[in-house]
Amino acid sequence: MALPDFLVVGAPKAGTTALYAALDRHPELYMSPVKEPKFFLTDGPPPARGGPGDAQTYREHVWRRADYEALFGGAPEGARRGEATPFYLYDREAQRRIRALVPHARLVAVLRDPVERAHSNWTHLWSAGLEPVGDVVRACQEEERRIAAGWADFWHYVRLGRYGEQLEHLYTLFPREQVLVFRYRELLEDPARTLDRICDFLGVTPGLVAEVPRENVTAHPERTARHRVLARALRAGVTAGALLPGDLGVRVTEPLERALQRDTRPRQPLTWEQRQALLPYFEADIRLLERVTGQGFDDWLAPRGDSGGLVGARPDGQRQARNGRRRAS
Repeated sequence: MALPDFLVVGAPKAGTTALYAALDRHPELYMSPVKEPKFFLTDGPPPARGGPGDAQTYREHVWRRADYEALFGGAPEGARRGEATPFYLYDREAQRRIRALVPHARLVAVLRDPVERAHSNWTHLWSAGLEPVGDVVRACQEEERRIAAGWADFWHYVRLGRYGEQLEHLYTLFPREQVLVFRYRELLEDPARTLDRICDFLGVTPGLVAEVPRENVTAHPERTARHRVLARALRAGVTAGALLPGDLGVRVTEPLERALQRDTRPRQPLTWEQRQALLPYFEADIRLLERVTGQGFDDWLAPRGDSGGLVGARPDGQRQARNGRRRAS
């Protein structure tokens, strides 16, 4: 059977796309050609409906066992096989499925300041024209209603950042020596040392990859009448496009995406007022995370949070918004 030896399990908007690209350069590692197959997120086909753009995203799931194994069929003899789906850490059922199928797999988790992560997540979807609420605080207030309506995990801005709960559950299924946890900031500030640490954990030669690839800048459309009209049209387009075969749906909405991104400003930073409004969602979980990991995270409760970005990128280190439907992290 061609199954993964390791998984990058989280978190979304914490540099997992760049980490995947860096590990893919290591000669002793084989990363699945599909960066985010999402195999362990379901027991069968993914849901047919959800929030804006979710139906198109669900079509990208590799949910059949044979198709999933085929992703690793090209691995050279002796290479460690891996994939990166950053929702596995968040999804408790996914954790159980991983334990059942690949109990000896090594798991890599990247944690980012949860307020900054939520803001980056919201910015990603707003810039892609999928997020209908133009303020991150108000969007977070909509979260429970959206979850009840079946919106996909990428809309769970708050819950995705509650790492204490997630790791506490993960450690009931996997021994700690199979789980590597580190901070997004470590990947930004000292990529060579962090990549060596990951290579040591995976049992491959350190020192062969020392850089994290640069990622593109996400634009930030302003809340104007033009943006509202284009975004509504785009959301309608992705809903209709999900019914079309192949990539026709993407081609239908591409002109709208280009128009949405035209003459836009760079990503806007999180304000202290917004941070103050969002911190109460995470404070108790940050304290739980400290107990679970034995590490300190007081800086995440400070007035200024994680404002760094991947080398050469804007602070959020995101892909271009036109890839928003693909839920890149």
